[in-house]
Parts: sequence; structure tokens; C-alpha cells
Amino acid sequence: MKISERLMRAKPSATLAVNAKAQELRAQGREIVSLAVGEPDFQTPEHVCEALKKAVDEGFTRYTPVPGIPELRKAVAGYYERFYGVKAEADNTIISNGGKHSLYNLFMALIDPGDEVLIPAPYWVSYPPMVELAEGKAVIVPTTAESGFLASVEDLEAACTPKTKVLVLNTPSNPTGGHYPQAHLDEIAQWAKSRGIFIISDEVYDRLVYEPADYSTLSGFWEKNQDNVAIVGALSKSFCMTGWRVGTTLAHPDLVKAMVKIQGQSTSNVNSMTQKAAVAAYEGPWDLIDTMKESFLRRRDIAYDIISSWPGVVCPKPDGAFYLFPVLDKFFDEETPDSASMCTKILEEAGIALVPGSAFGDDRCIRFSYAVDDEVLKSSLEKVGNVLMKK
Repeated sequence: MKISERLMRAKPSATLAVNAKAQELRAQGREIVSLAVGEPDFQTPEHVCEALKKAVDEGFTRYTPVPGIPELRKAVAGYYERFYGVKAEADNTIISNGGKHSLYNLFMALIDPGDEVLIPAPYWVSYPPMVELAEGKAVIVPTTAESGFLASVEDLEAACTPKTKVLVLNTPSNPTGGHYPQAHLDEIAQWAKSRGIFIISDEVYDRLVYEPADYSTLSGFWEKNQDNVAIVGALSKSFCMTGWRVGTTLAHPDLVKAMVKIQGQSTSNVNSMTQKAAVAAYEGPWDLIDTMKESFLRRRDIAYDIISSWPGVVCPKPDGAFYLFPVLDKFFDEETPDSASMCTKILEEAGIALVPGSAFGDDRCIRFSYAVDDEVLKSSLEKVGNVLMKK
């Protein structure tokens, strides 16, 4: 049996690999705390759970239309009007199996073999492999901690070639928590339009933005330039529904149709009962967001103060999501020369699971999630600091 060359070139998810190592140590009886987790530590709201139970009780267990049930597609369009004042129709939306699936469908629909895709680094781990699986070429655009890990038009212009077809933006960012202000996003969008470059805007963390920063989105740009951008969203972070697998795309109806074609030949519709729960999420109360933001803001400050106290560390203060991405290469040595070996050392010596920056395109850094209890966060970071400072 021969596995395709296309698949052989793709790397497995580093975040899943870290989790597997942590599970292995737990099985050996070790107490392991994960600061690698990419999901909120809050419960899915009760009204969302009740909506799923009702769907089961009413026998809503059959196939649905591939792009999602009409009321859910309408609710997604309504989300953009409610929060951003953007007018959209149901046929501008498609529901997929999580934001990851939405992104995969977009890459498959937009990329031809050899097309170049600009990806600012640090980036979410799956962007480059998805581009490669679509037979495109991922062109990594480095950014700096001093810029808050945000790409400028000048950075993008320097990486642009006649083969550049797509730009991927992520705000707030996984892994950095960096957040593009609206004016910055608009500047990039206008540059991309002038260059004929399509933007995929990953806004999965869009409601997790902390004052004094303000929300930003390319949905307003999309409203006037539907041929130039698609917006990816999800309920996983905002409604603590990571395991429910609900991703959304806001796009031109023709692009939606192309994605429906891909999805129809792969996964078909999202779980029918989950779709009913998603309607309840979009239409129901959003007070959980305020509760989470209050907790995450407090935890961000706790983690930022501790990490910033480590000598030689550079750590931009994030405006969104629930991650910090400090530059820790001052602690590398012959035994731990990179982020992966440092994460292994911290896991084995302190029992704290983290994700190496190499997975996100910057080997100087390590990703810390602060989606854990305050006291657990404090004690875990103290243990990490002890490992780093050990002579």
C-alpha cells in the first residue's frame, strides 16, 4: 500500500501530540496540568443543551441540507447584523463541522495547484498543512514580538508575488492573542483588494476581546466586497461548544455553493441535533461571554505579570483569545536548544503541558493557555518558572 505524497508531506497536529504525551504521563500516575488546552473551561449554557435534548425528543435526527438548516443559516447571518451591523442573507452562509472544517473547505474551493497563500507567523497550526493538502504553497510572513505579532502591509507586500492568491488573517490570534485594530484590518483589506488577493479572515475568537481594545472584523468590508473576502466563525470559543463542532462561513453565494459541493462529497451536513442547539446559541442570551471575559481578563493579567517577571522574556500583552506567547529562547541551551525540547523538559520536570512555538511558526516561543482556574494557573506558572530558572 502506498500513501499519497500529498498526505506524506502534511505534518500531524502538534497540539494533539502534546496532549497525547500528557495523557501517557497521566496513565503512569503523574499529576499533569495542561496549559496547552485550546478550549474554555466553562460549561456549555443550559439553554443550548436543552435545545439539543428537545431536538432528540422530537425526533430531529435525520439528514438536513448540506449547508445547514435554514433557521441556522439565517441565525448566522443575523449574528453579523446584531454585532457588526452587517446585512447578510442565509445563502451567504454555510455550516460546517467546526471552524477547522470551514477553513479546509475554503482552501479546497479557492486554491489551485501552485497558488501561493500568505500566512503571517505565528499562525494557527493547521493553516500550512491545509494549504499543502489543497496543493498550494504556504508562504510564511514573519512578524515580531515588538509589533504584537501583527503583520503590516509592508510585511505582506514583501512576501507577495504574482502567484499570491490568498491571504489568511486571524484575529484575535491563536497562538498569540494578538488582535488587529479595525483600521489595521481595513488597511490590509484595501491592499489585498488592490493586489487581487482573496482574504480568509479567521474570526473564531471575535467576541473574546478585552478592553481597552475594541472588536474588529472584516465582515463590514465583506458586505461591500463579497468577491474579496470570506469570514470564518464558530461557536466553540464563545459558547464553550468545542466538542459540538459548529463552524460557519460568511461568503459570496457562489463561494458558498462551491463549499457545499465539497462538503456534500465529504461530510454532508453537520449533526442535525447540534444544529438546533446552535440556533439556540445564536438567538439566546449571550451573558456567558461577559462572564468568560471577566475571568479571562483576570487570568491574562495574572499570567502576564508572572511570565513578564522571568528575566530576559519578551511577551506582548494580548488583547484577545486566551493565550500568551512569550519569547523564551533566552532559556535555551545545549540540552534544550528549541521550543519542543523545552516543552518536553517542562512536562517531565514540572508536570505542565505546553505547546512549542515551532508548531506555530516561531521556535523562540511557547504557547501558554490561561483557560484554567486562577490558582491552578498561578501554581503552574510558578513551576514552569522554577524549571526555566534552574541552574
